[in-house]
Amino acid sequence: MLILNRTSDVPAEARKSAIAIGNFDGVHRGHRVLLDTARSIARAQGVPSAAMLFEPHPRELFQPDKHHFRLTLLPRKLALLEAQGLDVAVVIPFDRAFASLTADAFIADILVRDLGVSHVIVGYDFQFGKGRGGTPPLLQDAGARLGFGVTVVEPVRTQGHVYSSSAIRARLAAGDVRGAGAMLGHWWRVAGTVVGGAKRGTGLGFPTANLALPPGTELGHGIFAVRVWLDGQCHPGAAYNGTRPTFDNGAPVLEVFLLDFDGDLYGREIEVEFVDFIRE
Repeated sequence: MLILNRTSDVPAEARKSAIAIGNFDGVHRGHRVLLDTARSIARAQGVPSAAMLFEPHPRELFQPDKHHFRLTLLPRKLALLEAQGLDVAVVIPFDRAFASLTADAFIADILVRDLGVSHVIVGYDFQFGKGRGGTPPLLQDAGARLGFGVTVVEPVRTQGHVYSSSAIRARLAAGDVRGAGAMLGHWWRVAGTVVGGAKRGTGLGFPTANLALPPGTELGHGIFAVRVWLDGQCHPGAAYNGTRPTFDNGAPVLEVFLLDFDGDLYGREIEVEFVDFIRE
């Protein structure tokens, strides 16, 4: 998958794409309908399939004093997009200059002039441009005038519930990692560097890897069944998220125990997939 971090000087192989636009936080089942639609249209038209996303998340620009719970940081998001079989990912640097673009300017300058899109796919609630003035109907009108197609994807539901990033965050905050995984279409995963702990677990014969969750992450407290990815290898494990009232009752920590690993993990990068809630 070709990754572009700007829309100027776009290579020929990335132009005229069928492009899905969104934040794609989580790349969940609802997002996949947009991505599948982009791939299907691209295949029919003989053009590249693409996704446009924004980094950082717009909320981080407009609310810098708040920590926002992001389901997927950029490297994981790009890996998930690539797994969907897309040809191109356009990562738009979301800064004050970009945020000041009107909806009309975004369409004319970014979509038409820079990318030369053939088709645009958005969700029913997509808003864009300065003051969120752009809407799917406005995009459809512009497409009819400027020569590109527009597909608006309606809400994707399961058992009456709409797949959404906010709904997934709520499940994770309640500790329902299995329910979150069902809505995502994959296990929710966090990544980080193993930090030093008090080594009490090692003294008890159960060494654990302490991991700092990204700021803003809200995961219910308890014990979870997990899978741990280390150097491309997957290890079954158990994890505890919460305070440690027996010792210090300080800030919540994530402690992970690999069931089939013996060695020092301090300072190493690991990824933890949450499979199921075991108990409080």
